[in-house]
Amino acid sequence: MKFSGRLLGLDLGRKRVGVALSDETASIANPLATIAIRDRNDLAAQVGGLVREHRVVAVVTGYPIRLDGTATSFSLQARRQIDHLKATLTVPVYEYDERFTSAIAQRAVHDCGKKLKSNRTDLDKVAAAVMLNDFIARHADR
Repeated sequence: MKFSGRLLGLDLGRKRVGVALSDETASIANPLATIAIRDRNDLAAQVGGLVREHRVVAVVTGYPIRLDGTATSFSLQARRQIDHLKATLTVPVYEYDERFTSAIAQRAVHDCGKKLKSNRTDLDKVAAAVMLNDFIARHADR
């Protein structure tokens, strides 16, 4: 799956969503923002605005599962968020296994000398970038 255009990556959460954006060639992603959300409709409206603003061709959402492949306590809510995005957005929405992305993001934020407690929003958008970069790397030659 080769993409021509920008991809938007989402690290879904209950109250906040980390957002990452790729370059126009879908070669590399960088953290963009962390958005506060009230519900699925609010999430879809904000993501739809980002899709239009940045001319995004596809959205990639992380899907939370445990190392053994079973659902987490957040999986059902994430499934509802993803299904709502798929039903409302005008671009394709892909799900991606987000195992380890938070741990990698925590390490990256820590290595930059930032304290995690005061930088939760940084962590969310960095996790989105980690996930989106992994998605891009795995789909680059397909």
